[in-house]
Amino acid sequence: MSAQLTSPPRVFVDTGVLLHAIDDHDPERRDRARAWLASCWTTRCGRTSVQVLSEFYAHARRHFPTAISAGDARALVRRYQHWKPWVIDHATIETAWAIESRHELPYADASILAAAQQQECRFIASDRWAQGRQIESVTVIDPFSATFESLATTGGAA
Repeated sequence: MSAQLTSPPRVFVDTGVLLHAIDDHDPERRDRARAWLASCWTTRCGRTSVQVLSEFYAHARRHFPTAISAGDARALVRRYQHWKPWVIDHATIETAWAIESRHELPYADASILAAAQQQECRFIASDRWAQGRQIESVTVIDPFSATFESLATTGGAA
């Protein structure tokens, strides 16, 4: 009998995780963010959106100009192109409006969740919302309080 191979669930990575990965002011959070990103790369389950990458670049340059050069920040954004970041389209906007209304969230947050849904992500790695919160079909995983391996115990096995 052969073991059934399962692929890891898709994980949408939010802006804060990317920013914490370059923030040397909080080494513990930086290391947790880097561990999550490394796991997403290794398992090929990481997803994001153009919106998140734009936010990352803008905040990285504004808040960490001495820690990361424009060229290095651009290189990171280019690297995440391998995750095929979701481009906000009409269907995503409609989904975001519905999420905004149903969950009383700011539109920017709703559009991130809509992009996660459009990519069929079961989880969003983010510290914007409470750990374990279910928003539509996406479950929030706080990468600073949960490990990547915990996805298997939170219904992450495909």
